Amino acid sequence: MVEFTTTRHNPLVDPALQLWGWQVAVYLFLGGLVAGLMIISGVRLLVMKPRERHALVCCTIGPLVGLVLLSLGMFALFLDLEHKRHVWRLYLTFQVTSPMSWGSWILLLVYPALLANAFAHLPEAIPALARRFPALVTVSDFILARTRLVVAIGFTNMAVGVALGIYTGILLGTLGARPLWNSSLLGPLFLLSGLSTAAALLHGILVLTLPDEERPEFADFLLSTLARWSEARPLDPKVGPALARADNSFLTIELTLLGLFLIGLVTSTEAQQDAARLLLGGPYAAAFWVFVVGLGITLPLLLQFLELRHRIRHTLVPAVFVLCGGLALRFVLVFAGQTSHWLVTLR
Repeated sequence: MVEFTTTRHNPLVDPALQLWGWQVAVYLFLGGLVAGLMIISGVRLLVMKPRERHALVCCTIGPLVGLVLLSLGMFALFLDLEHKRHVWRLYLTFQVTSPMSWGSWILLLVYPALLANAFAHLPEAIPALARRFPALVTVSDFILARTRLVVAIGFTNMAVGVALGIYTGILLGTLGARPLWNSSLLGPLFLLSGLSTAAALLHGILVLTLPDEERPEFADFLLSTLARWSEARPLDPKVGPALARADNSFLTIELTLLGLFLIGLVTSTEAQQDAARLLLGGPYAAAFWVFVVGLGITLPLLLQFLELRHRIRHTLVPAVFVLCGGLALRFVLVFAGQTSHWLVTLR
């Protein structure tokens, strides 16, 4: 029998091992999704001609959706804070060695970067809004008339998106007290997961803009309502296959990183091997293999491959599965990571 004695009786310190709840998992998911939207919208803005004006989902709808999702993610993170009235103190200093300090300042850069990207083509995406606020047209003309500014906005979105996506994984990876999180692969894994969920979301939005005879019937009411409100031009359906191909690439790399992550655990210390068993055959194995690997990666890969080969219609199903899989990945890693411990006898 092993006896463990602790004199640490301060609140929220060991032996309390489960401190992060659903709020952190939701924040990590939405943060990664917004990071993916920033990277894709930045790339799309760069490959378009400087004076070319199209109401494309990647350059306008994506950034606008990203602003909403990031606000929801930060609200979820705010709910998790113990001392909510002191959150402003994070922005009185910058700690180079603190991932949370990096993340706080990165989040502030996301809003202006996304807004600048959205403003470039907002009048074409939502004409009704442009007529109501003529200043939006002026801002759009100002941006598109300056090639260097367009390039700067595109590269800024890509750079901040990469930083945000990797940060969501590093936030867990630097917490060495939990052996499941003690891996440098979490940063790239969360970045690729964010890219795959963002591509899936944009692909799903494009599916909803297909002609009446090609889109699911349940979307008709929503689309007609949005069309009457915005009087927007149809989004370019040619981007859909490109997003599906990109999503398949992201999912393939994500699956590879997951495999390397597990290999790194099972070939490391006894505590990390025990942490790997939580995913391979323990209490989190079913959720990991069914919702993350199966429904979240493998099945969407197959469905989108068939869509690109014109064997089946483009539908919302792969996008929904990828989004659910990305959310499940965060939930599994957050809760399983807190269960893992270097002192196995504590569990």
